[in-house]
Amino acid sequence: MKINTEFLDKYNKVGPRYTSYPPATSFHNKFTNEEFIPAVIKSNSEYPENISIYIHIPFCPQLCYFCGCNTTKFESAAKIRRYIDCVLKEIDTVAQHIDKSRKVTQIHWGGGTPNSINYDFIEEIMLKIKSHFIINADAEIAIECSPAYLDMEHIDRLAKIGFNRMSLGIQDFSAEVLNAINRKPSKHPIAEVAQRIRENNFVGFNFDLVYGLPLQTLESFKVNIQRAIELSPDRIVTFSYAHVPWVNALQEKMTMHKMPSPEEKINMLIMAYEMLTQNGYIAIGMDHFAKPTDQLAIAKENKTLHRNFQGYCTRETTGQVYAFGTSSITQLWGAYAQNLKNLHQYMDAIELNGLAIDRGYSMSVEETVIREVINELMCNGYLDFDAMAIRLKTTAENIKQITTYEPSKLEQFIADGLVEINNNIIKVSADGMMVVRNIAMTFDPNLTVQTSQFSKTV
Repeated sequence: MKINTEFLDKYNKVGPRYTSYPPATSFHNKFTNEEFIPAVIKSNSEYPENISIYIHIPFCPQLCYFCGCNTTKFESAAKIRRYIDCVLKEIDTVAQHIDKSRKVTQIHWGGGTPNSINYDFIEEIMLKIKSHFIINADAEIAIECSPAYLDMEHIDRLAKIGFNRMSLGIQDFSAEVLNAINRKPSKHPIAEVAQRIRENNFVGFNFDLVYGLPLQTLESFKVNIQRAIELSPDRIVTFSYAHVPWVNALQEKMTMHKMPSPEEKINMLIMAYEMLTQNGYIAIGMDHFAKPTDQLAIAKENKTLHRNFQGYCTRETTGQVYAFGTSSITQLWGAYAQNLKNLHQYMDAIELNGLAIDRGYSMSVEETVIREVINELMCNGYLDFDAMAIRLKTTAENIKQITTYEPSKLEQFIADGLVEINNNIIKVSADGMMVVRNIAMTFDPNLTVQTSQFSKTV
């Protein structure tokens, strides 16, 4: 079936993004510091053995209206110093409970705007991580950067510190659109930034673009995609803007401008997909595109693609995620734990006892099965019940029972050419990956949809 507006509108329903299972909306505040430490200790004997580390830097020199992340505007250098000290203390507190023979295969810095703080602080935290853990030789060490605060010397410094992948938050190349979302344009021409990244032998870099922002049109977003293709990053990400003013009240400030209609947004998605795939990029999951030589494209071909709160990764680089900083989410095999979102509450808690857990979730065995099934579909568009049974040390029938699998639930997807069932193997077509969240929802027996909880699936 050809992807078109009518097709995508048919499947544009409300549902979870499934960056975790259960979704973060299931987390509760009965999961505290007391539950967290035993979960960390238990994780040493659980899968995967590798360690992923996430560092959250919440500070931004200027708050973008569209952003739904946990951020705070700069207050003072002293406040940032205090926060860095808290992150260092939190790492010390948690690291003592992690088996030191395990290797770190992934480090990711997000925010906020990590590259807007003093780079001495960045190096200080990286040295702390290296003092506690064994960093794998080919570990992916990535940082999210706003090009508005990125100098050429910063790229050199990040490379020396050990970073080998960079995510550039372009959002839109248009100064008019950036002004409407209260975001500064790149400090230097993006072509020069990209060249400097290559000169520093980074493993790769990606551009993040957002569609559905104020003043965007189908034609203007086409210009964005064309510019991105010409600059040739290893990955291009096209995020759908989610209008959730109950999460971020600043989003209301954008409504004074003309916003793209739902139909226009869908057309932007279709256009971006067609342009990127016709220009050599491989579609990864729902919104990522990678060059055929990129690790994600290779992992997709080998059906070893994985996903966590930090985004898509390979099964080789993924690990259980130990997260540090305000609002960050630790993602273990059997539990999730999220830190306090409020900056000052987080710092007070860390200074008091080294931990700042606000809420979390302990998973049942059945929920881990559902998670693995949904993750396999979301990442690889493929589910082999027998192979999954071997991996989870159970039976295919048990997996089907836990996920309440019935072929009849997939009838509409099969009729539209999105899903194919062959014995115990389910394959999602390329068109089906555009609505894979909908397909995954049929394997979630615990799903109850409330429009205030989730965004639309397209």
